[in-house]
Amino acid sequence: MTRVAVVVPAWNTSELLAKCLGALGRSSIAAEIVVVDNASDDGSADMVARDFPEIKLIRNPRNEGFARACNQGSAATRAPLVLFLNSDTQVEPEVLAQLAEFLERNEDYAAAAPRLLNFDGSTQRACMDFPRLATALWFGTPFERWFPGSRELRRYFARDFDYGQDGDVLQPPAAALMLRRSVLDSLGGFDERMWLFFNDVDLSRRLWDCGERTRYLHGASVLHVGGASTAKFSSFVERWHYDRLAYYRKHHGWLAGPWVKLCASIAWADFVLANRRRRAGGSAAIPQFLGPTTRAFLRYLVHG
Repeated sequence: MTRVAVVVPAWNTSELLAKCLGALGRSSIAAEIVVVDNASDDGSADMVARDFPEIKLIRNPRNEGFARACNQGSAATRAPLVLFLNSDTQVEPEVLAQLAEFLERNEDYAAAAPRLLNFDGSTQRACMDFPRLATALWFGTPFERWFPGSRELRRYFARDFDYGQDGDVLQPPAAALMLRRSVLDSLGGFDERMWLFFNDVDLSRRLWDCGERTRYLHGASVLHVGGASTAKFSSFVERWHYDRLAYYRKHHGWLAGPWVKLCASIAWADFVLANRRRRAGGSAAIPQFLGPTTRAFLRYLVHG
């Protein structure tokens, strides 16, 4: 029986996806691989069907988002271990075996995450702590710019974590994350209300709430471009705010909604003032046009 399933959600990353699947083909262990294409218009699905006919391909007629694509891919596989892998990654040949063997030897862990590397070989400091109510005030607002070394930002970004050795982590990114299927199924997979962002944060938070642990393995390396799909998504910022709002309401109660919107309003006011200062100084306005951005912000404020 195949030990590992690999689920690769994809949207408009054809060249990177081909490299990702090529790297998986050089893995030291066999895996059942499924690509879930979210209605790419760059030929990604046709490339997979043509160049990787052995890989299972799910073609969504529309972009269903990251969370649903992961759930679709997981449901289409059977292996006891499931690796969620972004299409802008390249795994080293031993990574699947390293992650699988750790989980097989350590039944008290539910998940394992590799070290993510930039293409210059440097380590991406990608593991984080969970967002608290205070995080909404200190991250993504002018307070982050004014006080970059604040205690809350240090905690949230886990700046004291040592990436040079194995260790337990709370919130590794789902860019490369292996979980036990039994635990994943018991949790119901990814929460699809968080369409693109914060669904992996939510999954890790639910693991932690259930007493499950996640291990970071520094010896398992995965190259990661980062943001290859989201950078092409026109509603990137708006979607991030809606998904963050869903996360806070779920884990911090209904009062978290007004609080997060208040913090977003501080960031919005800072954006408007910065735009006006630029204009007063004779500089061009910030690229985002105030009209459409204002309308999007108002929609967010009245979002139920």
